[in-house]
Amino acid sequence: MKNIEEIKSLLFNSDSDAVIKATDEYLASPADDEVMAEVYYLRGNAFRQKGDWKMAMNAYLSAIDLNPDSPAVESYRAAQQVLSFYHTDYYNP
Repeated sequence: MKNIEEIKSLLFNSDSDAVIKATDEYLASPADDEVMAEVYYLRGNAFRQKGDWKMAMNAYLSAIDLNPDSPAVESYRAAQQVLSFYHTDYYNP
């Protein structure tokens, strides 16, 4: 199993599939809430990189449930803003 720093490195290098696989291994083993919140946060970032917004939002919510002070809070809000954005000029003839 990869440690958290290795997973962060994979995420930095945009290897989101490897991050998802590594976080799957973490989720299968017991750990404290703070570690699991960070794993869910990193998992959410990997799904966001892939463009899978639904899975990213779910991962962020799981991280927030475990740690309300997680950086996932801001990532969740940013994802909501991205998904709710619309350009009004596209709706005017």
